[in-house]
Formats: sequence, C-alpha cells, structure tokens
Amino acid sequence: MNMLTEGRPTKQEENIVMPEQAALKTHTGNRALMVDEPLIFETGSPDRSGVDLPEAPAVESRLGGLDRDEAISIPGLSEAEAVRHYTRLSRQNYAIDVGLFPLGSCTMKHNPRLNERMARLKGFSDIHPLQPVDSVQGALETIYQLADWLKTLTGMPAVAMSPKAGAHGELCGILAIRSALEARGDAREVILVPESAHGTNPATAAFAGYKVEDIPANAAGRVDLDALKARLGPDVAGVMITNPNTCGLFEPDMKAISDAVHDAGGLVYCDGANFNAIVGRVRPGDLGIDAMHINLHKTFSTPHGGGGPGSGPVVFSEALAPYAPLPFVERSEDGHFHLVEEETAEDHHESSFGRMVAFHGQMGMFTRALTYMLSHGADGLKQVSEDAVLNANYVLRSMEDLLEAPFAKSGPCMHEALFSDNGFANGLTTLDLAKGLIDEGYHPMTMYFPLVVHGAMLVEPTETESKAAIDQFIGALRSVAERAKAGDELLKSAPHFAPRRRLDETQAARKPILVWQEPEEYAEAAE
Repeated sequence: MNMLTEGRPTKQEENIVMPEQAALKTHTGNRALMVDEPLIFETGSPDRSGVDLPEAPAVESRLGGLDRDEAISIPGLSEAEAVRHYTRLSRQNYAIDVGLFPLGSCTMKHNPRLNERMARLKGFSDIHPLQPVDSVQGALETIYQLADWLKTLTGMPAVAMSPKAGAHGELCGILAIRSALEARGDAREVILVPESAHGTNPATAAFAGYKVEDIPANAAGRVDLDALKARLGPDVAGVMITNPNTCGLFEPDMKAISDAVHDAGGLVYCDGANFNAIVGRVRPGDLGIDAMHINLHKTFSTPHGGGGPGSGPVVFSEALAPYAPLPFVERSEDGHFHLVEEETAEDHHESSFGRMVAFHGQMGMFTRALTYMLSHGADGLKQVSEDAVLNANYVLRSMEDLLEAPFAKSGPCMHEALFSDNGFANGLTTLDLAKGLIDEGYHPMTMYFPLVVHGAMLVEPTETESKAAIDQFIGALRSVAERAKAGDELLKSAPHFAPRRRLDETQAARKPILVWQEPEEYAEAAE
C-alpha cells in the first residue's frame, strides 16, 4: 500500500454516512459549507442600519390621510451582511449550472453563454417598446428572422410572436380557433383533451369558455383513436393534444387524428412544449395541426424557471392565420420593417381576434432563441433532438430492470423516460425516492405527473448532458431505488443533508407563511 494513502478512507468509504452523522449537531447549526442560514429578518433588526443617514426634512403629506401608522419593520444590515446573506442563499439553490436537472417535460438544458452575450448587446437590451419604429429596425429584423425560422421548422405559414409562455400561447391558439368558428357561424362548445395532454390544456380550454371532455389513452400510452372518432360531432370545436405526449411518447396517429377532427368540422391545437424532441425531424404542419405554441425558453435554450422569463410564439395553419393576434412584424419591398397594429390591420388583417399583450413580446427571449438557431444551424438543431431522444432512452433502458417503466414496451421514448413507484417496500413512495435524490446531490425529477401513471417519475436528461454525467445520475437513481425497494426506513426522513429537513408539504400548501411575523405569532408549517 502506498504510504501516502495508508490509513486514509477510500472514496467509497468517504461516501458512507451513518445515521448518527446525519443527526450531528454543531454550535452554529452549520455543517462545514452547508450553512444554516437564518432569515434576513433574523439577521438584522429595524432599529439599526448599516449606514448613517441624516434626518429627513419635514414635508407636508400628500397621502390624503393614508399615512403609515408605524415603521415598515425592514431589518437593517451592513453591506457585508446583506451581500453574505444572499450569497449564502445562492449556494443553497440547485441550478442547471450546478448539475444535471432531470425535471421531465421542462427541458432544463444548458444555456450557451453566447446567447446571453447577444441578448445584452445595446440595441437589444436597452430599447423601449415606445421608441419610433425607425430607431429599432435591427430589433424588428431579429423578430422577423426568428419568426421565419419558426415557420420553416414547423411547416406553418404564420406565427404570432407576442404570447409570453406556454399557457399564454395555448390561450392564443384557442382564441384563434374560436374566432375562426365564429366567423363561419359555427357555435361549437366542446374541446376534447386526451389524458396524456399537459394539465394546462384543459385549463386553457375552460378559461376560454369551452366545455372540456377527456379522451382516454390506450394500453400503449397514446391517444385512443377509436374513442376520439366516436366522440367527434357537430358540438366539438377541436382537440388539444400534446405531441410528444406527457408519457414521453410520440403520437403515430397524429395525422389520422387531425384528419378525423377536420372531417368533423373541428380544428387541432397541439401543445408544442415538447418540441425539443422532434425539432428538425418532424414538421407539425405536415401532421395537419392548425395551431401550436413553441416554448422558446425550453426548445431554444433560454433560461427559465422561477416563474419567468418565458416566450411562447404560436404558429398557425392557413385556416387560422387570418385570425392571429396583433401586432406582428412585416417587411416592406424596400427592406424596411414595421409593426402591423390595429391602425393598419384593416388593410390585410382585419379578422385578427385582437391583442395578447400590451406590446410585442420578450426581446431578450427572441435574441437568445435566434442566436441558438444561428449557432446550431439546421443540421445542429436536428442533432439536438436526436441526442435528446438518445439520452432519454439511455436512462429508460438503464433503469427499467429496477423501476417499473409502464410504457417501456411501447417502443422508444422521446425526450423523457417515465417510471412508477410500483414495487417499493414498506409504504415508501415516489416522494421518498425524490427526497433521497436530494441527499445524492440532485434536484428530483418531475413527480406524480402524468396522472395516468401511479407514483409517476418523469425524467428528462436533455441533449446537453454527457454520458459521464448521465451515468452518474443513473448510479444515484439506482442507489436510491434499490433502497426504496428494500424498505430503507431512512428514506422516510430524507433529505438528511439539505439546508432544511423534510417539509410538512401538506401544511406548507394549506397554511403557507408568506409574510414575516414574530415567531410567537404563527405556528410553523415546517422545520
């Protein structure tokens, strides 16, 4: 044995943590670099400040009697305290720049820094939506070029760039469908939504005033075509279908579905949130789709999460193009770009259903997405989808001997692999496995979705992960899955190495604490 290593623990031994170590207490509450960070209200106090400020001069109130009766109670901290607080908090966040982010259906891919650099160029980052059109020609050309790429990739003749994200894009498409039906005097009132669609689909249809009816899935996890055809009729306005669906499967009957809906007088909306699996390989327009939103912040590598930012352009078929919302960018014969607004729409777009947003869209998202497209090229975008599908199938086949994969026999999956918690011992569930993954250093996968699978676990590795990174994740997932099948009771109290112990998620959801109060004034929902 090498004298330099004699007596040292092996790497495997270092990774073995005993239960008593998990409960180890320290004076500070910290565990080395895993800091027990207090709330900022607990760090500072309202009666002190990190700076000296002169007394504010007395002025006459202009609040009409609505003056505050007491201090705002903002904690006072020095600059160093404030910087350290937020820096320590940032180190407790999991992010795509930290490691593989396996959220299924979310496409948490690496965001090239080139995209960020382009989005921060002057002329993109500092423009104002009310600037004169002549002063933003470069920005309008960027939007125009991006729109052209989206139409080319989808095989659709028109696109609305203004919707802000997926569900907003869905609403845009459904409003266009409603407008087209109303224009022909057809008052249909039902939207059909397959069980394998995204949950926002039925919500959007209901929000737009439609009645929603489910269409069951077949044993292979795809739309039951016979059940769909049996339900079509004069009251059906259309179908909202997710393809590839939330089981991670492509719908091979998509053209037959579209043809059947069209023959019955309806229209087809496709949820394009999973476009990353087919971009460059399948053109939705060739499948008979009338409207589809595209999440730029997923497929084309714009940072997302935490509620924003997002962008969800909607492509339209010839049947729906006249009803698309305003505004949109148009190029004149002399190469000048302008916006078609309400004032000019009567010339050639009088059937538009209106506006989705006050201004045009999200310039930062447009710039990043076009940069991504131009840097990859047509062949690169095709490889993106191929690699995403390859990686997902690698995860599926590496885990199917240990975790139940309900649709593993339905052929290759697309961008994501779906598992269930069937076979776990001692009442252990998907939630316990997910908490165990946190101890392994990973953000958990999407859980309990789709609802058609018991204890669903939806894993999407995306195309940006190397084989080594995926192998490491698979090793961690196998380790926790083996513990769950063996009935390891420690999983019920996992995570043990996170900044906080397991939350009482029911209490946290039903009795959320959204504002700071003195500790004695509330009952804690969690540790």
